[in-house]
Amino acid sequence: MKKIQSVILGLLLITAFSCKKVKKEADEASEMVEETVEEIVEEVEKKELTFKMEPKSDSYVEGEVTFTEENGVVIMKATFSGLTPGEHAIHIHEKADCSSADGTSTGGHWNPTFQPHAKWGAEGGYHKGDIGNFVAEADGNATVDFATDQWCIGCDDETKNIVGKAVIVHQGVDDFTSQPSGAAGPRISCAGIIQ
Repeated sequence: MKKIQSVILGLLLITAFSCKKVKKEADEASEMVEETVEEIVEEVEKKELTFKMEPKSDSYVEGEVTFTEENGVVIMKATFSGLTPGEHAIHIHEKADCSSADGTSTGGHWNPTFQPHAKWGAEGGYHKGDIGNFVAEADGNATVDFATDQWCIGCDDETKNIVGKAVIVHQGVDDFTSQPSGAAGPRISCAGIIQ
């Protein structure tokens, strides 16, 4: 009888050990699935567009612009070369059409909320495309970093969606007062924001 009890006890211990091992493996697999799902969700929530800027108006201004959207904020990072040293204006314009030699095929500033042209954040309103001015160094190179929750990449809100618009760099400086464009001069570099 003791032998039977010992065998049964042994079987119970083996079964318990096996169940613990199976449970541990199941828990580990579950954690891996959760981590994978989180990574996929992060990738879906993070959107990124990168494109090359092309010279316009007989300039030599080239560059690259990246828009990244994450957690409801769009970050714009741009690098340029071939600029004249000093300040230049940069805006988002209405159409992703850089076909004209002078960049005017992009239309005016992107202004879906019908506000006056002004400096970004002005109390009286401003265009959603009024990014502002940046400085080119003596070698003609420049960088622009800009972030806002007032843009999105490919969302359904047409007052925020930058897809289908264009990035324009101007020869001159935006004075933030002249209507409707800030008197920033010729368009010297262009890229369509295309998804």
